[in-house]
Amino acid sequence: MKNAFFIKHEKMEHLKYPQGKFEYGKTYTSADNQKHIAIIEKFPSELNTLVHSLRPEQLEKSYRPDGWNAKQIINHIADSHMNAMIRLKLALTEDSPTIKPYQQDLWANLEDGKNTPIQTSLNIIEGVHQRMSILLKSLTDIDLQRKYIHPEYNKEFKLDEMLALYAWHGRQHYEHLKIIKNLQ
Repeated sequence: MKNAFFIKHEKMEHLKYPQGKFEYGKTYTSADNQKHIAIIEKFPSELNTLVHSLRPEQLEKSYRPDGWNAKQIINHIADSHMNAMIRLKLALTEDSPTIKPYQQDLWANLEDGKNTPIQTSLNIIEGVHQRMSILLKSLTDIDLQRKYIHPEYNKEFKLDEMLALYAWHGRQHYEHLKIIKNLQ
């Protein structure tokens, strides 16, 4: 029988990762890559529909204790996916570049992370995803084997894994927003 601590921890993990943690180190097929591109391409539309169904007071609510509120999540997606686009372009134009990490928790707590109107970030997400989709659709599976170095992990990442990560990332935060939408 599970004790109360384990049950609470398990529930918190589900709130943090409602679709599970991202699995690094997998091998991706051409079909996987195309699926991830399609997810990235349609994400802004799905996000926009969900976000506009939130009540104004829900924008200040969090999906878990000590988690970001809905407004911070939306603004974080814009920050994160802008960084993804830059990482993608660096890897396509340089040989295994070292990317610049950023402190996402600190960014989320800056004034713009807490108080930018959500439509501003939704517009950024739509534009970044549109450009990213155009670029991604032009790439071959060989192009998606190009790499960048992430200094926090001291590891090389292939673009196909980055593609899978950002398809997952958008869906992960989408699920966080659904949790907020369903709060009473």
